[in-house]
Amino acid sequence: MKKNIVLFVLFILPIVAYLFFASGVNSFTKLPTITPKVADFGNWKSLRGDAVRLEGKITVLGFSGANLLANRGNLFNLNQKIYQRYHTFKDLQFVMLCPLGTEKDAQAVLDALKAFTDVKQWNFVFATPEEITNFYKQMQLKSQLDSNYGTSNVFIFDKERNLRGRKDKDEYKEGYNTFHPAELSNEMLDDFKILLYEYKAALKKNNNATKQL
Repeated sequence: MKKNIVLFVLFILPIVAYLFFASGVNSFTKLPTITPKVADFGNWKSLRGDAVRLEGKITVLGFSGANLLANRGNLFNLNQKIYQRYHTFKDLQFVMLCPLGTEKDAQAVLDALKAFTDVKQWNFVFATPEEITNFYKQMQLKSQLDSNYGTSNVFIFDKERNLRGRKDKDEYKEGYNTFHPAELSNEMLDDFKILLYEYKAALKKNNNATKQL
């Protein structure tokens, strides 16, 4: 009897464990769509004076609100945990949608980030409060913007303008709270890796794998 138990622990249990974890990884290789085909940005200008689009880019989107400077710590968390790790991918952009009139505050934050970060993939885009509210509504989220047209959450979009996240009722996730570095390091980083894996796998399948994703 003891011999059978030892054999089970040494040979059978490792195989069962491997099959369990392997099946889990394989079933979680695609990040669910929360809201499909979100409308693209309007003709809004960035700090650089150019138009920014969701289409064709993997986008991390945030809503800074009017208190951009007061909440700048959230952006530094995002920069530290996600941006610095992946900003070299050319098909990736980080976009903060800001109310008109906060341009100087946005430039101050960008200048602070420049001290230790290549900010080429950071984009601060400006629109009226009404435009920001309407854009947020069409994302069809459970969470809401605050009274300053901002939120501490950021959202992940794929190149086809689909909002991605977790749909399982036990761990539903439509956005990621930048106030909590642990959430960025765990849930967001995990989900972001899955989305990047999707594109890398597709490119590899087409024999076209490049640094551009």
